[in-house]
Amino acid sequence: MRVAAAAYPMDFLESWRAYEEKLTRWVSEAAGAGADLLVFPEYGAMELATLAGRDVALDLEASLRAVSDRIAEADALHAKLAKEFGVYILAASAPVFDPELGERPVNRARILAPDGSMDHQDKQIMTRFEREEWNVVAGGPLHMFDTALGRIGILICYDSEFPLLGRAMADADLILVPSCTEALTGYSRVRIGAMARALENQCVTIMSSTVGACDWSEAVDMNTGMGGIFGPPDTGFPATGVIAEGTLNQPGWTYADVDLAQIAHVRADGVVLNRKHWDDQTGRDVIAAARKLG
Repeated sequence: MRVAAAAYPMDFLESWRAYEEKLTRWVSEAAGAGADLLVFPEYGAMELATLAGRDVALDLEASLRAVSDRIAEADALHAKLAKEFGVYILAASAPVFDPELGERPVNRARILAPDGSMDHQDKQIMTRFEREEWNVVAGGPLHMFDTALGRIGILICYDSEFPLLGRAMADADLILVPSCTEALTGYSRVRIGAMARALENQCVTIMSSTVGACDWSEAVDMNTGMGGIFGPPDTGFPATGVIAEGTLNQPGWTYADVDLAQIAHVRADGVVLNRKHWDDQTGRDVIAAARKLG
């Protein structure tokens, strides 16, 4: 299969039609390059707040609600494009007010199949900004999605930095890591997390990023990142673990070809067997006892 990771610039949208045209252009380009799976970034849907005007987009709380109000419409567009182009799409995540989960929004990424069907993954652990400024809360549990492309898991941005969440995805062939980071430090943390998850699970991780400046938002005003596809630095994979990587802050797709047989082989007979040997930790005293030296 061919996978595509977005470095996605958010725009001030003059109309819904402008959004339709933009998304169609992005999906068409990736599908035209042979991609089977398209991964858009975390909070890339925040550009939908601009449809309510600059004042709303600049207001943190108002922007959350404005985006959430548009998600059903955005999902219908993604479903249409997934079916038209015959691709799987991880839509850019968005704040969603889900009455089943409480009064505050969750950070939700939706995944759409070529037949137009859809499911979703909510972020598990909130960053300080999400907790302290937006009051975005953790959503529903982790899921694994069985697809024609293999078993897919999703760890949204900060979630990728936590190994126990990653371990819950131990049976995933692909882990999607949509991200939104302001500075190079944040991008680096998520990239390291994505690479660590590929190492310990001996799988492929696909990281997408928002890029560029958005003077219409306090929340996503600056964005640093690029697309990246990572694997274990082991048999059949690049020695660096980097299968493909874009150029920092340059909008566009990063592509890579992924072979499920290669993932199965390294899990069964790699130089090391991180995934298999994970449980070797549990029989040991893993809390370091303090000892005096000197």
